[in-house]
Amino acid sequence: MSVMDITIHSSFLPHEDPEESLAFYRDVLGFEVRLDVGKGKMRWVTVGPPHQPDTSIVLYPPNATPASPTRSAAPLPR
Repeated sequence: MSVMDITIHSSFLPHEDPEESLAFYRDVLGFEVRLDVGKGKMRWVTVGPPHQPDTSIVLYPPNATPASPTRSAAPLPR
């Protein structure tokens, strides 16, 4: 049996309150903020451990999920 080496680069977690999420990941866990886009509760924030630049958690507003009809890509022509 061979050994499989798996790496997870990004995890996506919904947030209800970006400031509360930032307080936990940045201030409690010591993660660095890598990207902070948006305003108010419609913010996407990427955080990660400082010594693991290839590992990130993307905190996103649940009302703007990629599966939302307003966020779907246009269908490709046939």
